[in-house]
Amino acid sequence: MAIELNQAALRHARSLVRDGKVVRDERDDWSEAAPSADDENRFIDREGWTQFAHWHLGIDRDENGETKQAYSFPYGDFRRVHRSGVISGESRAGQYDHTEIRDALRSLLELIDDEG
Repeated sequence: MAIELNQAALRHARSLVRDGKVVRDERDDWSEAAPSADDENRFIDREGWTQFAHWHLGIDRDENGETKQAYSFPYGDFRRVHRSGVISGESRAGQYDHTEIRDALRSLLELIDDEG
């Protein structure tokens, strides 16, 4: 498994933050705010895999790009960036030594806090 930073998702997240599409919640809120499997499936059916990928900062190019296994480190609810999702992802990326993703999430958190 070779998870790498999904640059397109990072650009998408930054754009959303700059447009004010952010929920400034706290870390523990992510367990309630994160999309459910059913939410993900509805989004994929409606918008497709490319758009689904834009909501995940981790991508495993060894996996089939039309499976959820290819994507990790979600940061929002398919409408807005959640500060809680960014914090949660940064912590997990650090735990698993995904330093590039961790650093991208840290910079995204700084952007959220600066824009607030």
